[in-house]
Amino acid sequence: MFEYIIQTWWAIPLFIFLSRILDVSIGTMRLIFISKGFKYYAPILGFFEVLIWLLAVKKIMVEVANPLTYIAYGLGFSTGTYLGMLIEEKVMTSKSLVRVITRKYQPLIDHFSEDQYHYSIVDAQGSTGKAKIFFMIVNKKQVDEVLTIVKKIAPSAFYVVEDVRYARDNPDLLSKNSSLFARLGFHRKSK
Repeated sequence: MFEYIIQTWWAIPLFIFLSRILDVSIGTMRLIFISKGFKYYAPILGFFEVLIWLLAVKKIMVEVANPLTYIAYGLGFSTGTYLGMLIEEKVMTSKSLVRVITRKYQPLIDHFSEDQYHYSIVDAQGSTGKAKIFFMIVNKKQVDEVLTIVKKIAPSAFYVVEDVRYARDNPDLLSKNSSLFARLGFHRKSK
């Protein structure tokens, strides 16, 4: 009787909780691999994700009268989601493209140059007049830092942050005060 109580009220909910942590973490990584184009790893992770999920659901169906299994299932899901995000931060060294559109560009140029950020600037014409577009490829961990600088120096600037699937590190291409299009061979025709 004591073994039955331990198994029903502790061991099975713990198994479900740990299974959900594992399968949701694997699922998070699978989605990241899909978005990054790792087409061979994602299906392998998907196989293990579903296999573990089936084992957890089978245990719930056997113990359908035990409310702790449902709580363990939900807690495992939320914990697995959080753990998957932590794994993504540690494992993936992904980059982001930060585009900043502003008319107050000189203070940003000065600040980004001081901080050794690599960027390119392109002339732009908006509905409110001439502006500049900054292109910066930064590590994901630097995005908040860059946006803090932009918000402080040019609070009215418009910015967009996008995940970059592939990026070749080339400081000469994205260097201080360079024009991305000029470095790529696109030059304005003189009138």
